Amino acid sequence: MSWQDAIKWDQDGLVAAVAQDAVSGRVLMVAWMNQTALEASLLEGRAVYWSRSRGRLWRKGEESGHVQRIRELRLDCDGDAILLRVEQLGGIACHTGRESCFYRVFDAGEWRETDEVLRDPAQIYSASKGEKSGE
Repeated sequence: MSWQDAIKWDQDGLVAAVAQDAVSGRVLMVAWMNQTALEASLLEGRAVYWSRSRGRLWRKGEESGHVQRIRELRLDCDGDAILLRVEQLGGIACHTGRESCFYRVFDAGEWRETDEVLRDPAQIYSASKGEKSGE
């Protein structure tokens, strides 16, 4: 059995991919990978995802420069989720300009934003080409 056979790809050939900061342990984002994205990630040493909205491979940081260098890959017990322990270059993983895509906390019946914007997204992305975390 090859290492790829341990992964339970969904009906679209995708697996959930969770990016976690290798130093702090903070979850940065959730995205999707197909087999080609996973193989490219291993070959390049950086996170490569499958963008469902674009229908193509998406190299994290291809527009923003906020590349995720892979430090370790893990597969969960069911084989249906991959954990990427990464070094997040530039300290920003979210297309909103925040460190993490998980910047809202449920509090008293509503979502409250807790993390500051580190950089205005308009300064990061052009108006016609917006990279979206977790696609």
